[in-house]
Amino acid sequence: MSRFRSLLQASVNATKKAFTWNIEEWVPPPEKYIFKFHSKEDLKKWHLYSDSQYGGLSSASLEIPDGGKGSDGTGIFSGNLSVDLSEGSKLNISRSGFCGMRSKKFDGFIDLDGYDAIAMRLRGDGRCYISTIYTENWVNSPGQTEDNSWQAFVFAPKDRWYTAKIPLARYLPTWRGNVIDVEMEMNPGRVVGMSLSLNAEGGAVGAKSGAGDFRVEIDWIKALRMP
Repeated sequence: MSRFRSLLQASVNATKKAFTWNIEEWVPPPEKYIFKFHSKEDLKKWHLYSDSQYGGLSSASLEIPDGGKGSDGTGIFSGNLSVDLSEGSKLNISRSGFCGMRSKKFDGFIDLDGYDAIAMRLRGDGRCYISTIYTENWVNSPGQTEDNSWQAFVFAPKDRWYTAKIPLARYLPTWRGNVIDVEMEMNPGRVVGMSLSLNAEGGAVGAKSGAGDFRVEIDWIKALRMP
C-alpha cells in the first residue's frame, strides 16, 4: 500500500472511531458522591450560620466526635433554636429561630446533569430540615451576586439511620427562605453549593418543631439516577 493510501486509511479509521461511541460512556454512574462527612477535613468544606448574625440567640456547631458512645465517626450538626432576640439588638429581622450549614465557595461547578435526585444518609431527632441547592444565577442584575436557591424539606427520623431521597423536581425556587411564584427550571449542571438548615417553625406535618435543641448526624450526600 502506498504512503498516500496508508495516510488516507488511517484518516478514515480515525474518523470512524470519533463517530463510534458507547452509550454507557455517556450515561453517568447510578450514584455520585457530592459530600462526605467522615473526617475533620470534610467538615472544613462547610460554614455555619444562624439568626445570631442578625440579633438572634440561636447557635449551631458541626463536628466529628473523637469517639465514644453514640459516635459513628460521622458529622454531627447540632445546636439550639431560640426565638428570642438579643437584648438591645438594633437589627430588625422578621423572624428568628434558624440555623444552617452551607458548603463553602469552590472553583467551578458540581455537575448533576443526568441525575434525578439527592440522597442523604441521616440520623436525626424527629425534626424536619431544609435541603437547599444553589445554582448559578443566569438573571442577576449588575452587581448582584446572589445565587438561585432551590429548597425541599427532608425529615430526619429520631435515633435511626435513614436514607432520604429527594427528587430534584421537588425542589422549589426560593428567595430568602420564601417560595417564589415564578416559572423557573433548575440547571443541575451548574450547582455552586448546598446547605442544610432548619427553623423553629418546623416543616412536615408530625415533625418535631419549636424552640430547643436539635441534632442530626450526616454520613454523606449523593446524587442518584432513579430507575
